[in-house]
Amino acid sequence: MSEEQRMEAAAAPPRLVAHGVHLAYDQRRVVHGVDLAVPTGRVTVIVGANGCGKSTLLRGLGRILRPVEGVVELDGHDLHRMRAREVASVLGLLPQQPVAPEGISVGDLVGRGRHPHQGAFGRWSADDADAVARALALTDTHDLAARRVEELSGGQRQRVWVAMMLAQDPHVLLLDEPTTYLDIAHQVDVLDLLADLNEERGTTVVMVLHDLNLAARYADHLVVMAAGRVVREGPPADVLDEDCVREAFGLVARVVADPVTGCPMVVPAGVRERRGLACSKVSLT
Repeated sequence: MSEEQRMEAAAAPPRLVAHGVHLAYDQRRVVHGVDLAVPTGRVTVIVGANGCGKSTLLRGLGRILRPVEGVVELDGHDLHRMRAREVASVLGLLPQQPVAPEGISVGDLVGRGRHPHQGAFGRWSADDADAVARALALTDTHDLAARRVEELSGGQRQRVWVAMMLAQDPHVLLLDEPTTYLDIAHQVDVLDLLADLNEERGTTVVMVLHDLNLAARYADHLVVMAAGRVVREGPPADVLDEDCVREAFGLVARVVADPVTGCPMVVPAGVRERRGLACSKVSLT
């Protein structure tokens, strides 16, 4: 995707918008009156402390959870009034702990991502086969295609789920903690893959991440939540400062420039540091 096309995509109206959305579980409200316009063709990352409502908001944006008040719109239409297949052809959601059918192979699971693109009779096409092969290759899971999902390690399983989402080829991709179970090298691999997907295809990516430094590195648009509300949003350099970290996480920290990217980098100040105790290394030689 050229830079001109990226600029055109960024200037396009938001396809996914939340208007005054309240979300609840068993009458217990978790998200309170959120207004959020997801920038088209950009990477949006939602961050916040545990229990702040970030995963719940993602479920509301992904049609898993119906708002008790407010509305989520996709291309100007109430998301919850649209047909499921119509939504799935545009929007894909990877939840935090997806469950695969017992005994299913990796290839078959990834192939399920093609269902929204198949007709009423579910005929398999050459395009479907190409999309699955491409998704397996991009996530380095091609050699796992014949294995059962339940046999895989947590990290392998997570890459397979990402492959299924890539096979679906949605215009808007929602992911809840896509780096769960992955070591740091594979975390960066998956996030690089999503960034490439955004850059090359213009796919709008929205994901929840716990790691603030990875969030700041990969986000075009950072959304910070606290107590079920959006407290800040915008480019990471404009949003992520020491006051923001203290407000959202109750954490005293320094925010400095990442030496690799120049993005904001959060350096926590623990109890020992606040007491003035520096970390020391004792030489044994």
